[in-house]
Amino acid sequence: MLAQIAAAAATVAGCPLFPGDFSTNERVDRLPVAPDSAAIVQSIGTGGALKADFGSGLWEGGPIGIPYDVVGRSTPRSRVRFEYAAESDRVRYPIPAGVSIEGGPDADGDRHALLVDRDRCKLYELFALRREGDAWTAGSGATWSLRRPRVRPSGWTSADAAGLPILPLLARYQEVRRGRITHALRMTVSRSRRAFVWPARHFASSDADPALPRMGERLRLKASVDVSGLPRQARVVARAMQRYGLIVADNGSDWFVSGSPHPGWDNDQLRALGELRGSDFEVVRAPR
Repeated sequence: MLAQIAAAAATVAGCPLFPGDFSTNERVDRLPVAPDSAAIVQSIGTGGALKADFGSGLWEGGPIGIPYDVVGRSTPRSRVRFEYAAESDRVRYPIPAGVSIEGGPDADGDRHALLVDRDRCKLYELFALRREGDAWTAGSGATWSLRRPRVRPSGWTSADAAGLPILPLLARYQEVRRGRITHALRMTVSRSRRAFVWPARHFASSDADPALPRMGERLRLKASVDVSGLPRQARVVARAMQRYGLIVADNGSDWFVSGSPHPGWDNDQLRALGELRGSDFEVVRAPR
């Protein structure tokens, strides 16, 4: 029943963000705590504050968060030249005019572009997308069927370091307005291990320290943490972190949680998530 609820709840443009029984949509509130939980949380920072890396308005000229575009059968398809071509899906990507790029068209940084084809229910994701003359270039690119997803081959990146999709792990305003998020959320850490755990497929580190989190590491907000006093938007996000958890998906700032920008976000409410500290979280055994 839980799987059916998740599959029906998380949708974009009429397409599911993966079936309810896919790993990222499975609840983790009853999974056992991993034996190395304390060491991993300590390495990320027990005193570190959670940060909602999304919201409304602009920051340095770009939207706050990772945007996405809905495209269709009529959207022109473009070839993309990849830096990591051997681990990229070399298909034609439906890049619309005025494509939304993380940080804005002139930004540095990861420059993710996420594209949902509503007619085929297919997800296209690109890392470091740029226009160079008449051609598109990117660091890497990956595609998924939103109805029947397949994980990347072992060792392959995606548009994210963990080899995971980005969009199905973002906090979206539409979900919070409805009152629930039914999937895990993407998080970043400044230091990760040279290892990955299901459903991740790729790592991005040379450090073998076992106290560091692996790509794909699943954390959850402890059930003992009372979130009832948080403002509504922050409370919905926090409850998702207790039920579905966080997934380490990329290197970046510690305890940063990802979402898509939307004018409906209340930035003051989202800042209340900063009341949560690293010590409020624990690592769980991988669902698989």
